[in-house]
Amino acid sequence: MWKIYNPTIPDFVEPIVAAPAMQRLKDVGMHCGCEYTSFPMFEGLDNYSRYKHSVGCALIVWHFTQDKRQTIAALLHDIATPTFAHVIDFLNGDHLKQESTENGTADIIASSPEIMTRLKEWNITLEEVSDYHQYPIADNDSPKLSADRLEYTLSNCVNYRIAPKEQVIEWYDHLMVGKNEEGEDELMFDDFKTAEAFCLAALDTSRIYVADEDRFAMQTLSELLCKHIARGVLSKNDLYRTESEVIALLQQDEEARKDWDSFRALRHIHRGEHVGAKTVVSKKRYINPYLNGKGRMVNLSDAFAQALEPFLAQRLDEPLWGE
Repeated sequence: MWKIYNPTIPDFVEPIVAAPAMQRLKDVGMHCGCEYTSFPMFEGLDNYSRYKHSVGCALIVWHFTQDKRQTIAALLHDIATPTFAHVIDFLNGDHLKQESTENGTADIIASSPEIMTRLKEWNITLEEVSDYHQYPIADNDSPKLSADRLEYTLSNCVNYRIAPKEQVIEWYDHLMVGKNEEGEDELMFDDFKTAEAFCLAALDTSRIYVADEDRFAMQTLSELLCKHIARGVLSKNDLYRTESEVIALLQQDEEARKDWDSFRALRHIHRGEHVGAKTVVSKKRYINPYLNGKGRMVNLSDAFAQALEPFLAQRLDEPLWGE
C-alpha cells in the first residue's frame, strides 16, 4: 500500500522508524486481537500492523503537504498504542470514544533517545510532533476525511476484499487538499462518482468495526487481560510490549493459557440471553468526505445517505454470546 500513497519513502522517515519504540509497532496489530480468533470473517487477513499503518499515514501526509513536521507527527501518532490496540480502550472503559490508547504519546517520544536526537538535529520540538490532531490533514474531527482514517480505510478495503488495489489507486488519484465548509484544509475528492464509490466501500469497513464478532472479541479479550492483570500474570506495563510477548506470558500460566485458547477457539456468535452473554456497545466509525466546491457527500449522494441511515440507527445493545 505504501507505494500507492507516495512513490518513495522520504529519507528523514528511516531513522525515526528504526527506533525501538517504532519497531515495537510491527508486532501490534490493527485488527485489535480479532485476528487471533477463529471467526470466519477474520480468517485469511494479511498482516496489518500499527507500524504499516503509521508509515502509511506519514506517506499520505507527505504526499499532500510536503511538510516534514506534519509527516513526522503522523508517523508517530500510534507510538503509544498498547498490545491489541483498542481492546485496551475496552479495558479502560473508553470503548465509546476509543481515545485512551493515545495517552502517553509525548512521553514515549521523549523517552526515545533515537527519535529525540533526530528531532534536535532538525530543529523540531517535541510539541510539534507529539499531537497530530493539530494538523487537519493528518487528523481531524470524525466523520471528516484525514490521512489516519483514509489509510486504515483503504488498507481494510483491500484486506477484507471490499475493493481491489486498482480501485483504491483510482480513489487516491482523485483526492486533493482543499477548503471545507469551515474554511479549513481537508483531504477531499474532486469527482462525485469516485467519492460515492469510496463512501459506500468505507461504510462496508465501518460495518465490520461494529460487527457482533468484532465487538464480542474485543470485549472478551479485554476481560481476559483484566483478569490476568489482577492475578499478576501480566502487569499494565506489559501491555506496552509486543503482542507476541504478551501472548507468551499468558501461555506460561495454566489458567491464562486455557482462557487464551478459549478466546482463540471462538467461531460463532449468537444473540440473546445466555450464560456469559455480553452487551457490547462500541464506537461507530464512518467517513463523510467533502466534494470540492460542492459539500458533504451525505448531502450530495442519495445512495450514500440511504446506506448510512440504517448504519447510524443500528442498535448495539443486544446481548451476545460466543462459542
